[in-house]
Parts: sequence; structure tokens; C-alpha cells
Amino acid sequence: MQQLRRIALPKLIVVLSLISFLLPLQATGADLALASVSAVAVDVTDSQVLLEQNADIVLPIASITKLMTALVVLESGTDLDEWLTIEDWDRKTAKNAYSRIRLASSARRRDLLRIALMSSENRAAYNLALHHPGGFDSFVKGMNTRALSLNMRDTHFTDPTGLDVTNRSSAADLARMVIAAYQQPLLRDYSTTRQFTVNFKQPRYRLAYGNTNPLTGSDRWEVGLTKTGYLTEAGRCLVMVTEMAGRKVGVVLLNSLGTRSPLGDAGRIRRYLEAGTRSNVAKAALDHRAQVMQTLGLSVQ
Repeated sequence: MQQLRRIALPKLIVVLSLISFLLPLQATGADLALASVSAVAVDVTDSQVLLEQNADIVLPIASITKLMTALVVLESGTDLDEWLTIEDWDRKTAKNAYSRIRLASSARRRDLLRIALMSSENRAAYNLALHHPGGFDSFVKGMNTRALSLNMRDTHFTDPTGLDVTNRSSAADLARMVIAAYQQPLLRDYSTTRQFTVNFKQPRYRLAYGNTNPLTGSDRWEVGLTKTGYLTEAGRCLVMVTEMAGRKVGVVLLNSLGTRSPLGDAGRIRRYLEAGTRSNVAKAALDHRAQVMQTLGLSVQ
């Protein structure tokens, strides 16, 4: 099976972070098994690649999309305290479009942004785009423009939720997005919020939300930014920034089997970077990865 190799940490850091994440990520070899089809770990301070696995494969990214949605909302300068009226989907949506938010009610833009990140609320993300200056199409165009500005050449967005399977990217590209998002304190705060209750009006009601990444509630992890994603076509996906080996490390994990698989991979990467320790991957997860690789016409060692 294909595996991962750790890259030796440099003694001197000479790359400026605002420039380095625009440069191509460096490829590595392999000696650590992971469940995810594609993975990369980078130092978010200097963009150094610490390890990777199939990082340039282009795959569906599901709700990892919402991290770019949040970047576009925040960088647009729109009023985060503005009350937005919740509208229904006006176009064909993919599966998993369930939402508890009532149509025609209103919520603040900042609250919709928070629950889109922490709880992957699809209707919240959709309405953030719908109420963007210029509307939905202008918003999606802005997502793709922002991706190009980050040198995300293998990335394309079709919608702001990730429900559309044509939202595609690579782990290498997403690492650049993670580094950019981590520069925004509000996105760090919102994405790692463990529990949050939104107050709606017209009519007045409240909805409680939890974080889709359970590691945000673990004392063993210091999560500084995160987003999860899932579609049948995308598998289980996870991006996050956390402490590993005394560094702030951005981790991107795409297409693994089972809700716990990307969390397990995050632990495998941390143990490997900190102690060189390797751990086993469940056979079902490895079989899933091999099947996806075969479908993509790629060899599995």
C-alpha cells in the first residue's frame, strides 16, 4: 500500500509565510500508512510540508468548501450584524440538504457564518451566498477568484455548501486555503466553537448546534481551526490546525471510510511527527482507499 514519509524539520526558517503559501508544495515519499486517500500536513507558519500522501489528486471535497465560503464572506466586508432573511433553495441541490432553520425567519450574518463552519449548516452557508452583494453567482465567482489568488490551480467551486459533487480540490491546494483561513482570528474562533445557540426572529425561536469535529472538545487536542466534510462521493474529510511537535500544523485529510477514520489519521500523523510512531489502520479503511485509488487509475503499493 502507498504510505507516507516524514520530512526532516529545518534548523532555520527563511520563508516568509505570506509568500510561501503561494508557492508549489514539495512532494515527499512514503513510510506511514493512513486511511485517507489523500493527505498533507504543513507548518502554517512557514508553509513547509511535513508529510504528504497523494496530495495532488483532485477529489470532491464536500463541506470543506465552507471554509472558502467563510473566507469570502469575511473578506467581503459585509456587515456581520445584519439580519438576513432565510430563503429556500432556488436551484437543484445535492443530497444531505436537510436543515432545521425555518424559512422566512431571520438570523444575523455572523451567526449563520459560525454555524456554517462549526456545524456545517447547509442552509446557513447557502443564504450567506444568496445575500452577498451581487447575489449567489457573484459569490461563487468570488470563491473561485480567491482560490486562484492562493494559487489553488486544481480547485473549482460550484456552490458554497459543498453539497455539489463538482466542488473539487486537492489536499495540496486545501493546505493553502487552511493557511489563509488561519490568518483570520474570527474563523479560528467560529470553526472551533464547541456549542452555540442561535437566536432567530420572525418568528422568534432558538436552535442549538454542536461542532462536527469532536476533537474540539478533547483535552488532548488544541484545535485552532477546523472543518469537516462528507458526501458519498467524497468520503469523510477533515481539515484542521493543531499543535504537533511544537508546531502549528495544518492537516488536510480527504476521502476516508467511516466517521472516525480522519480523526484516527490525525492521531497517526501527530504520533509520527512527535515520536516517529506508526500505528495500524483498519483493513476496511485500507480496502476503501485501495478501491478509490483503483477507480482513479492510480497504483496502490
